[in-house]
Amino acid sequence: MPHFAKRLLHFLSTFPLPASLPDGVESLSPFREPAVYELLRQFATTYYADAQPRVAVLGINPGRLGMGRTGVAFTDPGALTEYCGIAHDLPRARPELSTQFIYQVVNEMGGPAAFYQHFYLGSVYPLVLVREGLNYNYYDSPAVIKALWPDMRLSIRQQVQELGLRTDVAVSLGKRNGTFLQRLNDELGLFEKIIVLDHPRYLMQYRRRDLAANVDHYVKTLGSLL
Repeated sequence: MPHFAKRLLHFLSTFPLPASLPDGVESLSPFREPAVYELLRQFATTYYADAQPRVAVLGINPGRLGMGRTGVAFTDPGALTEYCGIAHDLPRARPELSTQFIYQVVNEMGGPAAFYQHFYLGSVYPLVLVREGLNYNYYDSPAVIKALWPDMRLSIRQQVQELGLRTDVAVSLGKRNGTFLQRLNDELGLFEKIIVLDHPRYLMQYRRRDLAANVDHYVKTLGSLL
């Protein structure tokens, strides 16, 4: 199995669940579900089929309807088939906003094969978080941040060291996420520089009239790292 793909599959499928979390928050590992793991395996062995170091582009934590179903970061079921060419039997729900934005960027940069050759899409905290059945962000509660901090340190360290990511730069998707990624990096000293971009969902919800300009900003920023 390809080097990067094998390491990614191992990282996501074995990352530990926390014993418990405060404020009614639960952590879920979709990668331990055979159907999700198989879709992730197909994606990884298609697009991560080499040992080339990639730039980490890290979001917050996976959503239950995107990566939680497909195993692939910022990729809902529709995008997994339409853009990545991976067939499946998952129901087609309303497209995820973040997915729509990311794949506009991906396509502007030459499509999935070209994009994923240079970039790794992942998350600061790699498991799904939910509260009362809805998506939850790790930074929405100081108590959750405190409880998850050791796991977040482990997550970043493993992604850099075990996946073989580039260490000259990393990209945060989201400004609040960037604050915590910088704090983690200050503690661990893994990346030389952190670049922070507005989160795709924020741009789609509140800056959609500037969609073309926002996509162009992403393309130019990421393109400058090649």
